[in-house]
Amino acid sequence: MARAARRTALFRFCATPPSGRARCKKSFVTLAEAPTGPLLRAYLAASRALVPLAPVVLHRRLARGREDAARWREKLGEATAARPDGPLIWFHAVGLGEVLALSGLIGALAAARPDLHFLVTSTARSSAEVFAKNAPPHTQHQFLPLDAAPFIARFLDHWRPDLSVWAEQDLWPGLVVETHRRGIPLALINARMNARAYTARARARGLYRDLYARFSHISAQDEMTARHLGLLGAKGVAVTGSLKAAAAPLADAPEARAALAPLAARRPWLVASSHAEDEAVAFAAASALPERLLIVAPRLPARAAQIIAAARAAGLSVAQRSAGTLPGAETQLYLADTFGEMGLWYRLCPVALVGGSFGAVEGHNPWEPARLGCAILHGPRTANFAADYAALDAAGGGRPVADAAALAAAITAPDLPDMAARARALADRGAAALPGLCATLMGLMR
Repeated sequence: MARAARRTALFRFCATPPSGRARCKKSFVTLAEAPTGPLLRAYLAASRALVPLAPVVLHRRLARGREDAARWREKLGEATAARPDGPLIWFHAVGLGEVLALSGLIGALAAARPDLHFLVTSTARSSAEVFAKNAPPHTQHQFLPLDAAPFIARFLDHWRPDLSVWAEQDLWPGLVVETHRRGIPLALINARMNARAYTARARARGLYRDLYARFSHISAQDEMTARHLGLLGAKGVAVTGSLKAAAAPLADAPEARAALAPLAARRPWLVASSHAEDEAVAFAAASALPERLLIVAPRLPARAAQIIAAARAAGLSVAQRSAGTLPGAETQLYLADTFGEMGLWYRLCPVALVGGSFGAVEGHNPWEPARLGCAILHGPRTANFAADYAALDAAGGGRPVADAAALAAAITAPDLPDMAARARALADRGAAALPGLCATLMGLMR
């Protein structure tokens, strides 16, 4: 019975183009050894129920503005772009920060092999909008199809990737299984898994063990993640550091920056990817620095009304970018409630408080400001990027601040230019890890 099952799997694989005798022979062993335990079988069976419900759910999300009206059918596997001729590497990352972190790696791969093309998938609408402004050459974006067989088949039939690379920890079992079944090599890179994420996954250890077994390469950002992956069944995990340190600088907006250049006289400072807890501390610091302009770029621009109300309650006068207004001489806070302009704000401000670091979010990516010459300040809660902030602080490129008084003192510190230079130097060193990863990935391509 086992031999018959292996023959059936081999026949189905070889019937999937492109095929070849040598490739089928090589994949026969892989398919025969790929474990599919009860949890994975149960997931794949349950995913069939998603098929008739998917259009209904997507239509509801579309009505609420949570899907792109022109591209929502990509989530049903229906491509809205042509596959380019030549070898194609497919990258998947779940959110905006993870997607942007791939840009440096894509650039390095393109430099090593100019014939390569790249497909980047993600799930969030905001990631697609920002990535469009920061996409490297020869790179297309699509939304990841929902994890059910018909949608997966349409996606893979159209794009036919030569390598599938998953970033961080967002794995979809149906896609992983079908990609592997077709003989497309899989790599998991830049993995990050803290204790909370590991505990949530440990209950489904058998499922993750089966998925990790299908990956030819797995690398982690830090030793803790590598240990957690090993406990979930991953074998031979390499520790390579964070790709975010090596990401290409965010896109500039020269015309907008020229229009805002007069703001330099106000010595602006930035709160980047902010949440309510960060803003409360920043507003208190801004009240002590009335001669300086505070620019707030919230993580969720839809919170604009809430932020404006809180700022005015703190006694700050506000101008709102999405309303088309510019800060006047008396403006104390400029609300940058727009998508895709973080590169502009980092270039405009010599110092940035990186948000998420005064609340439960536990910190956002510090490498984006580091690449653009910002001195980096952060609150006490940075577990999501603990190793990154520790390295920046140790190198003198970052500085923790505990409260509004410490923040106000840090913003006026005389060594900010030196901090910015040290942060940029550390980020540049992160790019040095790319050649080895590029060589590994190109070696996996079929």
